Amino acid sequence: MIDNKTLKAFLEEKHDQYNRPEFIVDDPISIPHLFSQKEDIEIAGFLTATIAWGNRRSIINNAKELLRKTDFAPFDFVKNGSDADFGKFSDFVHRTFNGNDCIYFWTALQHIYRHHGGLEKAFQTGYEKDYTIKSAIRHFRAIFFSIKHPLHVRKHVADPDKNASAKRLNMFLRWMIRKDKRGVDFGLWNQIPVSALMCPLDVHTGNVSRKLGLLNRNANDWKSVEELTNVLAGFDSKDPVKFDFALFGLGIYEKF
Repeated sequence: MIDNKTLKAFLEEKHDQYNRPEFIVDDPISIPHLFSQKEDIEIAGFLTATIAWGNRRSIINNAKELLRKTDFAPFDFVKNGSDADFGKFSDFVHRTFNGNDCIYFWTALQHIYRHHGGLEKAFQTGYEKDYTIKSAIRHFRAIFFSIKHPLHVRKHVADPDKNASAKRLNMFLRWMIRKDKRGVDFGLWNQIPVSALMCPLDVHTGNVSRKLGLLNRNANDWKSVEELTNVLAGFDSKDPVKFDFALFGLGIYEKF
């Protein structure tokens, strides 16, 4: 069994190796990096994170196609888009995320920016209810699905209250909130502290975490997210999710 001091040093080394601008090129975070305006970045990031499962090249290509249809102006499209404009996405498909889902996402984003102060405000208001990311996601989901919607679309916004790991939402929040001047994460949102973030947990990070003795639970669920993040906070309480780079890199690039 690796002692904590050695394990922390190993994770710090791997974080340093992978949390670099070169990481961006082959990662879905490359899509919001196409933009400079805050709202464009967060909308592009949210949509990209939503479809971020499966082959990474396919994710990146489909996210680009999604944004190409907005003339690479997603915030303007959200602000001014009509039902007819949104209807142009009826043929969009990424795995189980279909055209009707896509149309609803545009509609819900428009509702959020017109009536709830935008994506940052929606998550911030939820966070301030009990100062947890779980609360932030809960409130965001309530707003996102507060208008008429097809039942199918609900599967694309994970629910931690049903013990979902919410990997893609936690990844999106990492992108928006983490600040480390490395040029990978954006650090755009200031009202939720980096220390509150939860580690994005998928098959790769879960398997690596178990091999390293960071995670005991077998399921990749919200309870495991809490367990893993708490352990990582023991290594860096101010920025526990920086080790996501280490776990992801070890799993994807090194087949650890």
